[in-house]
Amino acid sequence: MNNNIAHRLEQYTIKQPSQVLIVKIVIDEHSDEIVIFKGFSSSLMRPTAFNPDIPVLPETARIVSVDILASPYNPEAPTYIRQGLTRDQMQSLLIELGL
Repeated sequence: MNNNIAHRLEQYTIKQPSQVLIVKIVIDEHSDEIVIFKGFSSSLMRPTAFNPDIPVLPETARIVSVDILASPYNPEAPTYIRQGLTRDQMQSLLIELGL
């Protein structure tokens, strides 16, 4: 099993295709928000590399919070399922799904 948090979050959205994750992070003192949907990650605040081998969510990032939203994601009217989860709370959900 891959313990990389980015990979596990992407796998979560594959197992839960009706959900979108918004992950608020800090990388080298810079804030970012990552959207993860159906196994793909993309930054909402900075350019995302075309190469899927380049992680959008590096292991060095500090996860501030994770929001779970209903798909399809509409930034003008988001439908939150759960909001403000900590990394530990999200880890528990991942473990429950066997990720």
